[in-house]
Amino acid sequence: MGRNLPTALQNSSLPVYAHIMATPDIIFYTAKASPYAERVDIAFQEAKADVTRYSIDLANKPEWYAPRVNPASKVPALVYGSPKSDPENPSPESAKIAESLIVLEFIADLYSDSGLLPKDPVERARVRFFIDAVSTKVSPLFFAFLVRSESPDAFIAAVAEIQELLPPAAQFAVGDHFTIADAAIAPFLGRWDVLFRNDIGRFAEGTGLRVHKEMFQTERFARLQKYYANISSRDSFKNSFDPVYLVEMAKKYVANSEGKVVAGRIHVF
Repeated sequence: MGRNLPTALQNSSLPVYAHIMATPDIIFYTAKASPYAERVDIAFQEAKADVTRYSIDLANKPEWYAPRVNPASKVPALVYGSPKSDPENPSPESAKIAESLIVLEFIADLYSDSGLLPKDPVERARVRFFIDAVSTKVSPLFFAFLVRSESPDAFIAAVAEIQELLPPAAQFAVGDHFTIADAAIAPFLGRWDVLFRNDIGRFAEGTGLRVHKEMFQTERFARLQKYYANISSRDSFKNSFDPVYLVEMAKKYVANSEGKVVAGRIHVF
């Protein structure tokens, strides 16, 4: 892409995508294990954005990351408007943007022609309502089941509520065009499929398989299954979601975990 990249970037397997629009330089700090960073990666790909990706080791974060990029020391994060700067030492005058859902809206605004956020105000509201439901209802119950061994019943019920928000005859969350609503849930759909199919989690043996069968093989969730098929067939999902890596890392986490878990800090799931 004509950039002189640091070693950490040169050795990264993460792709860089070209965009025809002229925008200030963007540095995207990401991590392969993080579903939140994956949301942003998907959105950038859908927007065909030209960004510099810098991979952060979540187990050994560099000392400069919090003071120079994100005080919360989490991914994803963006540096915007720092022309050709070193990702490890971005310009103090550049904008620093964090939190995945905020970043998704930023991308949708920056690349408005992508359609990631509809122009119609009613559809925009539906996008935001869908994202809020995923974030406030489903995600907490997913982590409660996966890492705290709580009953899956509440989680499954929440997924059923999300399914009811899906238009019966449309491809995506608010219609036939991919939006940030779809980017927000896509990494979690992939994790539900792969982790439960492989029975990975801090729950009784066989529980994940039972949940997977109900969510991905029964008529009750037929609309969700069709939606997931539409999501998982997109190049943006295929390029960002690595099921082999996820299984490997998740098994290590479960094997090493002592049960002292704060859901918001779990990146591999």
